[in-house]
Amino acid sequence: MTKTTSTYWNVFEPSNRSRWTPIEGLEQMAEELTLSLDPVTGEYTRLTRFLPGADTSAFGGKTHAYPEEVFVVSGRLYDKAFALWLEAGHYASRPAGELHGPFLTDVGCVVLEVSFPMRTGNDLVARD
Repeated sequence: MTKTTSTYWNVFEPSNRSRWTPIEGLEQMAEELTLSLDPVTGEYTRLTRFLPGADTSAFGGKTHAYPEEVFVVSGRLYDKAFALWLEAGHYASRPAGELHGPFLTDVGCVVLEVSFPMRTGNDLVARD
């Protein structure tokens, strides 16, 4: 199986507002929009939108058993694990198990995520 595909469409068009769904447990703070999904491997590409004023401190930091890539599309987001403000253009290729968050934002932020749930361990090679 392969990831789902779609033709060009603008995720930020007001007519596509209903495609964004609140993230369970983060209602009123963050929404997500899955762009592509492989139902067999679980690999996905999605956008996460943190709403202005969002603060996930109550949930602590987070890790995954799999690698993921993140790219900040717009806005800014503070990652407490790295003590760093992430702004549009920031990119990371996270290895499995890397702590990130909690997050907070004053102006809101949109993050593109590409995750690889079937690739446990350190399947990505570090490159700085």
